[in-house]
Amino acid sequence: MAGTRWLDDDEQAAWRGLLAATALIDRRLDEQLQRDSGMPHAYYMVLVTLSEQPGRACRMSVLAERTMSSQSRLSHAVARLEERGWVRRDPSASDGRGKLAVLTDAGRRALRDAAPGHVEQVRQVVFDRLTPEQVHQLRAITEAITAPAAEPGHAASAR
Repeated sequence: MAGTRWLDDDEQAAWRGLLAATALIDRRLDEQLQRDSGMPHAYYMVLVTLSEQPGRACRMSVLAERTMSSQSRLSHAVARLEERGWVRRDPSASDGRGKLAVLTDAGRRALRDAAPGHVEQVRQVVFDRLTPEQVHQLRAITEAITAPAAEPGHAASAR
């Protein structure tokens, strides 16, 4: 197709490597959390995100954005976390229409119990394999990829 900016060999290798690395990381983190804490990685990320919010509460729409999840997927995850007593939903005091997800004390304990094994797995799967220089490079790369773009289809505004 005319105008298509095909990937060159280096870009293709980097792209495929990124896909393989993220799939490996996701799988290994999910396996460890399921085995040791009985929760998928997505649930862990909801608990972590709530633990970092003032009052351990967050609007569902904001929580979906911060966990990079769809509204429906987040709603399902929060329902499962409610069943475990780790999260509850409260009406939003600001408008009454929205819902807040709130991390319960039991959820905080579950997160505290799961965190050491999760962090060790992150170290084994990612950071133990990298030099300090590569860690800095990885941070720079991920910040460049996730930075808001100046315009759709253009380089990140941070450049």
